[in-house]
Amino acid sequence: MQLKLRRVLPLLAVYTFSQFAVQAQAPPRLDKAVAVKLAEMPLHCIGQEFPNKTSHSADSASDARLLPSELHPAFYGCFDWHSCVHGHWMLVRLLKLFPDLDNREAIIKTLNHTFQPGKMKTEAAYFTKYTVGNTFERTYGWAWLLKLDEELATWDNADARKWHEALSPLTREILRLWKAYLPKQTYPNRTGVHPNTAFAMVFALDWARAVKDTAFERAVVEKSRYFYGDNKAMPAYLEPDGSDFFSPTLEAADLMRRVLPKKEFLAWFNKYYEEASIKRICTLPTVSDRSDYQIVHLDGLCFTRAWCMKGIAADLPRGHKWKQLFTTKADKFLAATLPNVFAGNYGGGHWLASFAVYALE
Repeated sequence: MQLKLRRVLPLLAVYTFSQFAVQAQAPPRLDKAVAVKLAEMPLHCIGQEFPNKTSHSADSASDARLLPSELHPAFYGCFDWHSCVHGHWMLVRLLKLFPDLDNREAIIKTLNHTFQPGKMKTEAAYFTKYTVGNTFERTYGWAWLLKLDEELATWDNADARKWHEALSPLTREILRLWKAYLPKQTYPNRTGVHPNTAFAMVFALDWARAVKDTAFERAVVEKSRYFYGDNKAMPAYLEPDGSDFFSPTLEAADLMRRVLPKKEFLAWFNKYYEEASIKRICTLPTVSDRSDYQIVHLDGLCFTRAWCMKGIAADLPRGHKWKQLFTTKADKFLAATLPNVFAGNYGGGHWLASFAVYALE
């Protein structure tokens, strides 16, 4: 009996360790427990006015003295306007996915407080009230606002319909501005931070298709082809810059997979990257100081790379040399970065949870 046990126990140990190793390497997934933890982050900061980065261009001494909540009665928290907008998107998305979240009542209370018609009319008026208001949050914040509207518009829920109606004046204003801007946008912005054009156009295109705005969809598709249709051998080996939270090349590829038919996208993509660039964008970035509000952007880069790689891999044919690589690397980016979202530093805490939710899905 002892001899048999001596033979069996090592095998059990190997089996147990192997099972643990497989579990430890499993990519993170968005389940209800994770959703509850992530939801706490915007719940904490949506009503937190300071610290704050208003990005407000003052026309007079009086409006220079206005508090963030006076300038933006709906989206004044979470350090800046766009982070507050996508914090709201995240709460809507999580409530939509998991109707029985433990913090459901807190989420509904927060959303009811924000989505009030008077507040949204003031938010919409901001874009025409000030001299350079029409460039405020162009186009990053605009994109997240349309993503928020899309989430509400596609949810068959009484609260969602009420919130969507309240948001509508601001949505209409953003759409008016974007339709006026797009024809005169001669060049794309290829940075890895907020003004990146490809990222914004992804969300704009998704919104247009969801709500069936065919004119806007056509304009985005045409401009996307104009900006990126002839791109090839992109120098992604130079990425990232020190405060990037986007990969400019991956964002453009994520856009073009939506714009081009599958065969045309494959031909385009096969000329788009060279080996050195693939190696670079698959390398985990070094985040040397998460208390630094710029350096911590690189955690966001891991999430955006992950969601772009997942989407691109899904559209590549079976057996493509980068299909499995992108899938594997996306999971590794998520596994390495998700714990950092909960590190307790406001530089990342006011915005990273939204990126995590989008990437995990």
